[in-house]
Amino acid sequence: MKKIFTAATVEEAKQAACTEFGAAESEITFNVLEEPKRGLFGKVKGEAKVEAEYEPGTVEVKPAVEAPAPKAEASGVSKAEIAKKYMLSLIAEMGIENAEITVTDTENGALFDIKADGFEELLGKKGELLDAFQYLSSLVCNKVDRDYFRISTDCSGFRDRRKTQLEELARKIAANVKRNGRTSALEPMNPYERRIIHATVAEIEGVTSRSTGEEPFRKVLISSTEKRPRNDFRGGKGGRKGGNNRRGGDRKPRAHYDITTSFEKDYKRPKPEDNLNTGLYGKIEF
Repeated sequence: MKKIFTAATVEEAKQAACTEFGAAESEITFNVLEEPKRGLFGKVKGEAKVEAEYEPGTVEVKPAVEAPAPKAEASGVSKAEIAKKYMLSLIAEMGIENAEITVTDTENGALFDIKADGFEELLGKKGELLDAFQYLSSLVCNKVDRDYFRISTDCSGFRDRRKTQLEELARKIAANVKRNGRTSALEPMNPYERRIIHATVAEIEGVTSRSTGEEPFRKVLISSTEKRPRNDFRGGKGGRKGGNNRRGGDRKPRAHYDITTSFEKDYKRPKPEDNLNTGLYGKIEF
């Protein structure tokens, strides 16, 4: 399987390929077609374009979790069945009971909705457990043949809830950026969640977004595209806007505290020559 990925940087394009294929970077052959160019003052122009080629089953990869994996060579068993059986074995190894997985066919794979006692509590704020199940089961089932089978995992609608949260977060941050004009950085996210942020921001006028940093700490920056007018005149009583040219207007003078030493006072005491009426350039010191 060969596909071209485009992103802000080469590393981000490679990460997108890993997510798309459900494989590690070491299993994919990359060919960098284009790299972003740096213009004047270091400004980056253009995007990175990477050609990724992945052949499932050509690399022997051992799952990170030691659990009994189903035999891929079993005749008459589909990839969806292999993935489902493998997920159930992982859940059993975790000591979780009453596990059920509902499989729904998608365009080029299947969605696995997992339900088990206590499983949802282990998902975490970002659903790292679902990501791990998705990655490992994809490695196992795609060892059968060269046709790539895309696996997506979910648990009781978690993915939709997370997507809604990210969209609301993007709109809220974008509104703040438009109001104060200052760039705002979000917490580090995986490529899938960053794409949700970028897609949401792209629909909002007056703001833009970009990714920065290195994985796994890569994050999204949201910035304003509108120029804010400079406020050269301050309002308020006695300010420049009120017509009083004197800075501070009618404000009371600040209290003055004499902190000079006796030596400084003696040094600054008027000298006899200071009283001479000699004009601006009359006084000459040697």
